Amino acid sequence: MDLIEVNRKTCRRDGICAAACPGGLIELKKGDYPKPAAGAEAECIRCGHCVAICPTGSLTHREMAVGECPAVDEKARLTAKQCEHILKSRRSVRVYRSRPVSANILTGLIETARYAPSGKNSQCVEWLVLARKDELKRLVEIAAGWMRWMIANKPDIASTMGMERIVRRHEQGEDEFLRNAPALIVTHARKENPFAPMACPIALAYFDLAARSRGLGCCWAGLFNTAATVFPPLREALSLPEGHQPFGSMMVGYPRFTYQRVPLRKAPRITWRV
Repeated sequence: MDLIEVNRKTCRRDGICAAACPGGLIELKKGDYPKPAAGAEAECIRCGHCVAICPTGSLTHREMAVGECPAVDEKARLTAKQCEHILKSRRSVRVYRSRPVSANILTGLIETARYAPSGKNSQCVEWLVLARKDELKRLVEIAAGWMRWMIANKPDIASTMGMERIVRRHEQGEDEFLRNAPALIVTHARKENPFAPMACPIALAYFDLAARSRGLGCCWAGLFNTAATVFPPLREALSLPEGHQPFGSMMVGYPRFTYQRVPLRKAPRITWRV
């Protein structure tokens, strides 16, 4: 079949698919039906916009049959008030129950998070799920070794980041790297991929918000991810595929406590050019 096929019995020839295509790869001449434009085969990013936007379900992409794409459930849409509450009441959870998170739940959350935007629909994000206590403890110890190296070799930076205090608390049995979370999610991709530095954190942000629907809490593991990026022993311990780099790490688990209020935040600083 062609890159796209149109059901001529139901197509309205309204041009919506052509208007929505981010690459302008659908051609619609007056009195005719939509068809691939010149170069569409090579330039198409397989985003599925053409299939998703057709109000009559008349367009099928070679790699995305319309029957395989679930309809949007209008009844499930968030109201503005619900969306505002969900985003404002989200907290970084740093105190977890010891209860493990099932692989099925984590898989379901990743299945949702994979719909995050990724730059030209590259879908470059890959996921590492770490949920063994002994392995997480070993990784934290390696991360503490990075801080000890920083204190000895780059004391100014170490001081700015408060590394001496963190290492001291680590030696007292306090984990400021992963907060004793039962699981750690690492998003990674090929280090030369130009979309990865944005795509991986965006996917983790989706994961973070989705996790609340399962009673879970998350916290960005920035210290750990920095160590995993710049400290070879930790990078090697993660055993990512050759040429890959971690672009984001997130703790996840069941919160021990429930937040009761939305704390205050600074007013937004906005520059208007209208």
